[in-house]
Amino acid sequence: MKKRNKKGEKEMEKKELKEKLSKHEKWLKDEQDGEYANLRGDDLRGADLEYAKLRCADLREAKLEGANLRYANLKNANLWSANLEGADLREVNLEYVNLEDANLRGAKLEGADLEGADLRGAKLEGAALRGANLKNANLRGANLEGADLEGVDLRGADLRDAVMRNTDLRGAVMRNADLRGAKISEEVNEILISLTSICPEGTLIGWKKCKDDVIVKLEIPAEAKRSNGTGRKCRAEYAKVLEVIGAEVGISKYDNKTEYKAGEMVYSDAWDDNRWGECTSGIHFFLTRKEAEEY
Repeated sequence: MKKRNKKGEKEMEKKELKEKLSKHEKWLKDEQDGEYANLRGDDLRGADLEYAKLRCADLREAKLEGANLRYANLKNANLWSANLEGADLREVNLEYVNLEDANLRGAKLEGADLEGADLRGAKLEGAALRGANLKNANLRGANLEGADLEGVDLRGADLRDAVMRNTDLRGAVMRNADLRGAKISEEVNEILISLTSICPEGTLIGWKKCKDDVIVKLEIPAEAKRSNGTGRKCRAEYAKVLEVIGAEVGISKYDNKTEYKAGEMVYSDAWDDNRWGECTSGIHFFLTRKEAEEY
């Protein structure tokens, strides 16, 4: 048997990979001779996978350091614990992909579509995600230290317990993102507040929905602490009831006992200064009657 040199072995590996990709594409189209791509644990370091059609493929624990995956389609693929350090994933379709515990340190992910992706515990230190779509992605416990998320869509993303120190979030869309327990540096916290704060200072009017669709009009005194998280729901330390619409008394939907009567003050049992705990203690309200009615 003729012995292959390293160059020959490399060429053979490329040929085998190309054949796997071709068969997987046929499998995706439900064509004859198609075969599901099982690349679990494969050494694909530095591989050229640009435009590759790897939707639903098994890439668990694959070694993809420095690989070129630009414009590839990896939708619904399984990349659990894969090593993608320094990989080029720009403009890649990563919708609903499993990247739990994956290593994405220094990866290029600009413009990538990661909607609904599972990135729990992922290592994203220094990753470039500018302009990426992370809507409804699960980033719980992920490390985003030093990552570039400028202009990223994080609507509805789960960022609980994520590390967000020196993370660039300028221009990011944070609507309804969950930041409970996130490790946020002071500078990043200031950026987040600037992106999400909707509660004005001074005396303001708020609207609350109680049981049986009763609407309560509130006055939030200038001295009362108030905040909102990443959504439209606000909370205050205390408030004055100006009007109850639909009943004589409004009853809280939360504890089924707190009463809202016109002309009376209502106080929260406690006040939580952590603004990212949106559903924590406080008198909850919206800034418009329509939002309260639709809640």
